[in-house]
Amino acid sequence: MKKINYGRQDINDADIEAVISVLRSDWLTQGPVVPEFEDSISKYCDVKHAVAVNSATSALHISCLALEVGKYDYVWTSPTTFVASANCALYCGAKIDFVDIDPITKNLSVRNLETKLIEAKKLGKLPKVVIPVHLNGQSCNMAEIYALSKKYGFSIIEDASHAIGGKYKSEAIGNCRYSDITVFSFHPVKIITTGEGGIAVTNNFAINKKLRLFRSHGITNSTEDMKSRPTSEIWNYQQITLGFNYRMTELQAALGMSQLSRIDEFVESRHNIANRYDKELLDLPLYTPIQHKDCYSAFHLYVVQIAQEDTSITQIELHNKMQEYNINVNLHYIPVYLQPFFEAMGFERGYCPQAEKYFQTVLSIPIYPALTDKEQGQVINALFEILN
Repeated sequence: MKKINYGRQDINDADIEAVISVLRSDWLTQGPVVPEFEDSISKYCDVKHAVAVNSATSALHISCLALEVGKYDYVWTSPTTFVASANCALYCGAKIDFVDIDPITKNLSVRNLETKLIEAKKLGKLPKVVIPVHLNGQSCNMAEIYALSKKYGFSIIEDASHAIGGKYKSEAIGNCRYSDITVFSFHPVKIITTGEGGIAVTNNFAINKKLRLFRSHGITNSTEDMKSRPTSEIWNYQQITLGFNYRMTELQAALGMSQLSRIDEFVESRHNIANRYDKELLDLPLYTPIQHKDCYSAFHLYVVQIAQEDTSITQIELHNKMQEYNINVNLHYIPVYLQPFFEAMGFERGYCPQAEKYFQTVLSIPIYPALTDKEQGQVINALFEILN
């Protein structure tokens, strides 16, 4: 029996042809397709600037740099995320801290954030940047987080790695109405893919310039930014700061452009799959995802939580039994601070109780556009056979 994965890419002939056309062109990197992809993302998200890079991790890193995160600064994020949401601050020499999640939405808790800000202000340890993570594709409560940013003076990077194609208050996630920068991921299991890749979007012209510098070695060919040099010498570029080789290739951008043309179809398909799960898993000892009224999720993941009061099965037992049915479920996420690297910084179990409860009781079950009705039926039947 074919294994059913929790997520996978959806590649069609048009995607393949888009990549082949680049292979036949003069440019494999630093050509016209990356700017076209950036413009297309900008238009889709209704945001002024987009800077494509080789991963969302890179996008998070240069976003922190563009906001001048450095040594002695504090950056806060959710513990229920991939490690990159925290590592980006550490790359800049900053100190990382975590805000526990909301028990309903599983996103960063605004109440916990405000409580932590009040205490941090007393100690003179307010964050320079807060990174809300739009877990599983559903936006955080950005209006309230933005209001706190104005009160306490921090900048905001939305980690929307899961969320392109989603909406908040009926507007596209990524329009940066409530943030300085938003980051998307184009990893193969995300909503659209470029193989590997990411993008940072912003409405701020100065931030956009910094992002572009940090993406490409700190090099510019803009005469207005270049330093004076003898006219007898050829200076067609200058390195004016320390940057990185984080560029996206033309091949990746071509795939992204093609995928973007189907993004709304992809998200609609994910919603259809989620709606079926919602209805058919109703009688099982599982909590299914709760969608906030202000949000239209991109449904990158569909996460079920074991109702421990109604069943004796453990998370690891359910995980292993699903594997026996050839269904590859996954765990999203282990709280970042429980990773050995972060434990060595002094973080301990119990630091974020809601994140730990979530970690110990959830599994991500298959959701992706190419999942057939029959395959979804196999997932549902397996859950019924295991849990009844």
